[in-house]
Amino acid sequence: MSIQLEPRSRLDRDGRREAILDAAAEVFLEQGFAASSMNEIAARVGGSKGTLYNYFKSKEALFAAYIARHCAFQQRAMDDLLASGGDIRDVLDAVGRTYLEISVAPFGLRNFVLVVSEAWRAPEIGRAFYDAGPRRGLEKLAAFMAQASADGRLKPCDPEVAAAQFVALCQNRLLKACLTNARPSPTAEEIADEVAAAVKTFLAAFGV
Repeated sequence: MSIQLEPRSRLDRDGRREAILDAAAEVFLEQGFAASSMNEIAARVGGSKGTLYNYFKSKEALFAAYIARHCAFQQRAMDDLLASGGDIRDVLDAVGRTYLEISVAPFGLRNFVLVVSEAWRAPEIGRAFYDAGPRRGLEKLAAFMAQASADGRLKPCDPEVAAAQFVALCQNRLLKACLTNARPSPTAEEIADEVAAAVKTFLAAFGV
C-alpha cells in the first residue's frame, strides 16, 4: 500500500536520520504504532536495527521524533503566512486555507488518527503532539491577533479566544466529516469557500 507523505521538512542535515523518519512514517501509518516494529523500519531504510538505535533509543523516541518533525513542517508553513503582514482579510484567508488544507489532507487525517489512538495508551505522546502542533499553532495565531488588535486591524479582543474561534470556524465542519470518512476530500474550491465564510463571520465579530 502506498502512503502519501508530507514534503520533507529538511530540518535535520543528517540524511540518514531523515531516511529513518521517512521509513518510520510509512510503517506507523500503515500498521499503527503498536503493530510497528523497529525491525520493519530498519528493513525499509535498508540497514540494521542497531543503526536505528544509534539515532533513537526506543520505538517511542522514534515516534516522538516523527511527531516533532511533522508538527515543525506545519508550523513553518504558518510562520511564513503570519509574518507576511498586509490586509487582515488576505492574511486570515491564507492562514485559514493553509490550516484547512493540512488538516483534511489524507496524510494529515491519518496522522491525526494515529496520534489520537496512541494517546489513549501513552498520554505523553498525545501531549507531545498537542504541545508541538495545535497548542503552538494557536499561540502563534494568538500573537498575530494581539498585534492586529494593537495596530487597529482588529477590535480589542482576547487574542487566545479569537485565535481558537477562528480555527474552529475554518476546520470544524469539513474536518469532522473527513475524519469519519463521511465525505471525500474537499476540493481546493470547497476549501476556499469554507474559509471565505469563516473569515467573513470572524471579521463580523472582530473586524473594524
